[in-house]
Amino acid sequence: MRIGHHELPVAALLAPMAGVTDRPFRILARRFGAALAASEMITSDVRLWSSAKSRRRMDHAGEPSPRAVQLAGADPLALAEAARRNVDLGADIIDINMGCPAKKVCNVLCGSALLTDESLVARILAAVASAVNVPVTLKTRTGWDRDHRNAVNIARIAEASGIAAIAVHGRTRADFYTGDAEYETIRSIKDSVRIPVIANGDIDTPAKARAVLDFTRADSVMIGRAAHGAPWIFRDVNGQITSSKKITPLSRSARRDIILEHLDSLYAFYGEDTGVRVARKHLGWYLTKLQHGTELRRELMAAENSSLQFALTRRGLDGWADGKDAT
Repeated sequence: MRIGHHELPVAALLAPMAGVTDRPFRILARRFGAALAASEMITSDVRLWSSAKSRRRMDHAGEPSPRAVQLAGADPLALAEAARRNVDLGADIIDINMGCPAKKVCNVLCGSALLTDESLVARILAAVASAVNVPVTLKTRTGWDRDHRNAVNIARIAEASGIAAIAVHGRTRADFYTGDAEYETIRSIKDSVRIPVIANGDIDTPAKARAVLDFTRADSVMIGRAAHGAPWIFRDVNGQITSSKKITPLSRSARRDIILEHLDSLYAFYGEDTGVRVARKHLGWYLTKLQHGTELRRELMAAENSSLQFALTRRGLDGWADGKDAT
């Protein structure tokens, strides 16, 4: 799959997710085969970029190319300027968020709320695409609600505006994450445009990825929530996509080592206090995916410093890796 001048392997992409796809997680996902891993959503209001949160979201040190940055906003000129500045900071691809369903985002006419104003969508996409010399992509949903599924129109606007690829979550904004994703709209988009189309929504197993690709004829798939606590999912999905062969699962000891490495990277990236807080979320996801340790979970959530949190994690996962599961 080609996005602009970037030739990407036929592999799954990591969906940009606020509070999840920070630099440590992006690097981890790329290592396990994610073809692309965009940043957390960054506001187009450059006046807010002095915050520690914004600075971290624009930090790409050590990330492999291509580095993708997702921007959110509703003003074409502000988004264009934000895109230029992020390219100057090292972004190889700019992604525009028109898919976030969060109320605080939609209330200021950002994210998926933009789908209600196709003329504004056109102005935004044209402004950003013409402002930078790197590919610009779009992340969106199928529409505002089920009575107003206009993603095919949005895709045509995107292609006409110079957008290099479009990723579509198979739900409307009104759906949030309830019910099942639908892929008929994504299939219709693929039939309507020539730019790469990436299917997203409820892709949580290698078999599901293969089925969605076969049905939609999309160029690739994008994985979001299924990567929580399982950054190695890209390894498994890519094996199914490229060879239709089941990949041998990682050993327990390998997964333990990945989790411990992830903790170290979080502490280094965020610092002591924030690192411990962010790690709790990831540890909860890991333990859920590993079906391991309710008592260990309580201990980890209560740990107030990185040394204790790391030591408890190591002790609990050492037992799990040796086949002595905690309860």
